[in-house]
Amino acid sequence: MNILVTNDDGIRSTGLQELVKALSEVGKVSVVAPDQERSGMGHAVTMHRPLRAVEITGIPGAVQAFQLDGTPADCVKLAVEVLLDNRPQLVVSGVNAGPNLGTDVLYSGTVSAAVEGLIMGVPAMAVSIADHSKAWLGLDKAAALAARTARVIGEKGLPEDTLLNINLPRLPSEQIKGIKITRVGIRRYRDFVEKREDPWGRPYYWLTGEAVDLDEGPDSDTRAVKDGWISITPVRFHLTHDEFRKELAAWTLH
Repeated sequence: MNILVTNDDGIRSTGLQELVKALSEVGKVSVVAPDQERSGMGHAVTMHRPLRAVEITGIPGAVQAFQLDGTPADCVKLAVEVLLDNRPQLVVSGVNAGPNLGTDVLYSGTVSAAVEGLIMGVPAMAVSIADHSKAWLGLDKAAALAARTARVIGEKGLPEDTLLNINLPRLPSEQIKGIKITRVGIRRYRDFVEKREDPWGRPYYWLTGEAVDLDEGPDSDTRAVKDGWISITPVRFHLTHDEFRKELAAWTLH
């Protein structure tokens, strides 16, 4: 199996390095990842400047590796179209430092890289740990689970419009309770915008946010991870509100 590994934390991320090692036991692993951290980029693509890819060495387990001065979605697009010797049969994005739960799937560069895999016709999964400290609690578990999941996807496949979003709690591996198959919860952010001034007196703004989970049903990804479980969510993006189409057609809009 030809596997493409990418992320949004940058090509030097510990999470990516450990993921590559684990997946190299499953197939031939190539890496195309951002040259620096690109967290929170969502599905941004670069259209107004050239992209530069530099082939590098030194990632154990990778048969090819490129760093790209673009977004996670750029990385997958260029990997599939031009950079790799062999078309990937699976895209794995991660392991991300920080969870991607609920509405995070819309903001996350990690998940968006997996979405780009779907757009390019390649099965995909995203893997994250609910740990922003980069202590990487449970990283060994995350990498091993990604490898097992890759094997099963190789055998069984995935629906062509569906990716797997995997999130681990911030716990040592031996304290993780197990795996739950979940749905996407509802996570919103209470945004804080702080106005500051630079040394020349010009205003600038610093955006932060606090996650607020509005839907924590027992089968939600947010609840599972808070309770110490690994969450695996099959995510699809069917954007049309089919039930509302007939009502909308009855509106007088012209």
